[in-house]
Amino acid sequence: MSARDEQGPRAPLWPWLQPALQGALDQLNSHAVLLHGAPGIGQFEFGLALARAWLCEAQPAGSAFRPACGLCASCHLIDAGSHPDLKVVLPEALQASLGWQAGGSEEGEGGDKAEKSSGKGKKLSQEIKVEAIRAVVQFSQNTASRGRAKVVLLHPAERMNLVAANTLLKTLEEPPGQVRFVLSGSALDELLPTVRSRCQAWRLPWPEEAAAASWLADAVEGLSQTDAQVLLSAAGGQPLTARERHELGLDARYWPMIPKDLVQGNATALTSWPLPLVVETLQKLCHDLACTAVGAAPRYFPASSLPKPPHLDRLTLWSQELRKLSRHAEHPWNAGLKVETLLLQARAVMAPKVSRPR
Repeated sequence: MSARDEQGPRAPLWPWLQPALQGALDQLNSHAVLLHGAPGIGQFEFGLALARAWLCEAQPAGSAFRPACGLCASCHLIDAGSHPDLKVVLPEALQASLGWQAGGSEEGEGGDKAEKSSGKGKKLSQEIKVEAIRAVVQFSQNTASRGRAKVVLLHPAERMNLVAANTLLKTLEEPPGQVRFVLSGSALDELLPTVRSRCQAWRLPWPEEAAAASWLADAVEGLSQTDAQVLLSAAGGQPLTARERHELGLDARYWPMIPKDLVQGNATALTSWPLPLVVETLQKLCHDLACTAVGAAPRYFPASSLPKPPHLDRLTLWSQELRKLSRHAEHPWNAGLKVETLLLQARAVMAPKVSRPR
């Protein structure tokens, strides 16, 4: 079974987050918690671990919380994705990748699954919509079925649209009964200040580099420790993102060759990548070139693989163009033609200008 197959309700907490769990259980005493940290390090899994602990029926009454036992009826119900006192709210587009797709019960009936997408070929929403939050409000007003607590896990919190966020405010401030909220995400600046102010914030620890690289080498079949380190750097130190990018086609051995191939016009390997991955790679390259242009160390590419940086003004304009495109990278245009245009643009920015003889 692959590491991806293990993802989901039954998956253990990622190893770099395990030491932080007991500390969070000891210190998080609010009815509303806001988990935040870099994307790709496991906010959702950490939030689910909190929910499991709060609902675990092996916890002695009146004692401090500890990580869930994994053996009681409550833990088994969460494993099956059918706990009546747990509601997980995700955008439709994230349900499959997080291993929490809606199954037998519809949103609002069982109170334990994210909203089910209907219709074949339908574009899945990236937002958490107001209908899902209305179901959360209704869920919070019901009595706990198993008598311990009720937990709402909402991820990523910044994906709530404005109407949805405003709909949640009153319940978030004064939840009825035994309801606890876990909001998790990575872009706090995109979350309404009125939502943030109602939550106790908890920052997730950054994965230790050696441990994360070791985990990645074990998680991806045939990946060496050296290649795992390259992928981890390419993902900005985010192990889950590194694994996901590898699955999309990012080759650790090719990664350091990309800058040189772009300058020489030989980066045809990128034409087989999904457009969002190409845009992200060019953004990282632009970032690293800008770093070296001002004497700073690059973050994503090995310093030895980078050409002499162009003028910072050219890099700034290139960064702005890539940022605009990244907002629409999922648009169903001719991806192959768009990638070729992006590669030509990258070469034009990076290639040194040759002075013509007079």
